[in-house]
Amino acid sequence: MFGLEKPAGQPKPGGSGGLPKMASVGDFTVLSSSIPATKVELSVSCRNLLDRDTFSKSDPICVLYTQAIGNKEWREFGRTEVIDNTLNPDFVRKFIMDYFFEERENLRFDFYDVDSKSPNLSKHDFLGQMFCTLGEIVGSQGSRLEKSIVGIPGKKCGTVIVTAEELGCCRDSVLMQFCANKLDKKDFFGKSDPFLVFLRSNEDGSFTICHKTEVVKNTLNPVWQAFKISVRALCNGDYDRTIKVEVYDWDRDGSHDFIGEFTTSYRELSRGQSQFNVYEVINPKKKGKKKKYVNSGTVTLLSFLIETEVSFLDYIKGGTQINFTVAIDFTASNGNPSQPTSLHYMNPYQLNAYGMALKAVGEIIQDYDSDKMFPALGFGARLPPDGRVSHEFALNGNPQNPYCHGIDGVMEAYYRSLKSVQLYGPTNFAPVINHVARYAASVKDGSQYFVLLIITDGVISDMAQTKESIVNASKLPMSIIIVGVGPAEFDAMEELDGDVVRISSRGKFAERDIVQFVPFRDYIDRSGNHVLSMARLAKDVLAEIPEQFLSYMRVRGIKPLPAPPPYTPPIHVLQTQI
Repeated sequence: MFGLEKPAGQPKPGGSGGLPKMASVGDFTVLSSSIPATKVELSVSCRNLLDRDTFSKSDPICVLYTQAIGNKEWREFGRTEVIDNTLNPDFVRKFIMDYFFEERENLRFDFYDVDSKSPNLSKHDFLGQMFCTLGEIVGSQGSRLEKSIVGIPGKKCGTVIVTAEELGCCRDSVLMQFCANKLDKKDFFGKSDPFLVFLRSNEDGSFTICHKTEVVKNTLNPVWQAFKISVRALCNGDYDRTIKVEVYDWDRDGSHDFIGEFTTSYRELSRGQSQFNVYEVINPKKKGKKKKYVNSGTVTLLSFLIETEVSFLDYIKGGTQINFTVAIDFTASNGNPSQPTSLHYMNPYQLNAYGMALKAVGEIIQDYDSDKMFPALGFGARLPPDGRVSHEFALNGNPQNPYCHGIDGVMEAYYRSLKSVQLYGPTNFAPVINHVARYAASVKDGSQYFVLLIITDGVISDMAQTKESIVNASKLPMSIIIVGVGPAEFDAMEELDGDVVRISSRGKFAERDIVQFVPFRDYIDRSGNHVLSMARLAKDVLAEIPEQFLSYMRVRGIKPLPAPPPYTPPIHVLQTQI
């Protein structure tokens, strides 16, 4: 039947569907990522669709399109099944997509009333469409987005409800502890120094090492420390896959003596401490040689505890909001804004570097903030009317309420303040970091997380104070992104980005790495394609945010709130005449 030729999420080779693509990758191959993506499943329902059939109701189908990053071309991603004779379809077939927090994935849902078996959409009646981003769906309350269907002038086309569900790819970890009894003595002068090696079996019968315990010195009855391992690493999520455990006696020269081995599986281990989890350690060579050989000791499982790793999306689904603040450098080194050489030059035909960085990062983060109100600050300028220098002023001119509506509102306030303030100096970061830190310090319960974007042209003047501010902020629910624009040397910024050496101030180290620095010039596309530049920039600066976010939640022991109850479509009761 029409719509069933192609399962959702599997675009047809050639034809209107284009080549099969990963959901989140456009034409630009550098944007593909080897990191296993989070997969989300999209479910689609509609209410009050247009009725295009004369004698019955419409027979709707939903077609999903994704947009390539470079050329903005829409490509068919997949189709649902057709549901006959309804204006309120709950489509069974799902769309499974790769989800990256740091990428903007534009989506288009088209709806048709199917009139024949033809796969050609132009042969069917168009019922309207809905545009959104994947981030908008995920960032909505309970990851459920409800939007009006548009596209037919003068007609109410109904609404569409899209729900995103993260697909569990075995996010469990286990905490296990083992001990052994009466292991073979391998050392001439002392007892053995035993350790365990865990290996998982592969499809071809070979084994891959997945864990080594520590060495317990000089004992035949060791108790090893408890260790944590992901279920994926232990058995690749296959509970019946063979797990081999080898027991060795440690030797200083690395020629460890083999004591023996046993096999088990995740399913067996998950029974916990019991007679089933006492294993005989067998040395096959000894067993073959000695008739009276029983074993080379026993290994016992002492404890087995399953922990489910929570993801960034679990918190978003539970209602955590991401608050985005922008701080822009208004120091004189940027150059006179009325001159084309200035980094703040307002070119009527294209965004300057500040505008591009702001839009690239802001357009992705705004999907995770329900009120879309963003504080926008400036630093390093002289303000009217008295010319005082400020390192923390509201771009909209209202210090009591520095919030701007949406990224477009921030851009507007930025352009307005360029006309009213005088670029000055020095370049101080600490005041804007402390500004956001004050807000972050007031909500440490995991309900909100703060991201500060600082866009600057140059060398920082208050390095010591900035380091101290960052070390203090590392205890708070916040991350800092610094984008360097212009040709300056940004060596000092690399020091703030704690990727190589953790930042410290007065002997105190930052609790976690919260700063990500990138120079904008690394992202300028030689072909002049600013869309690609912005996509690459956003990808790099935002990629670390989910892990920084999770590191805060983990350190504080904050668990995600349960998601609101899933949406259940209203049941249409048929009233029958008695």
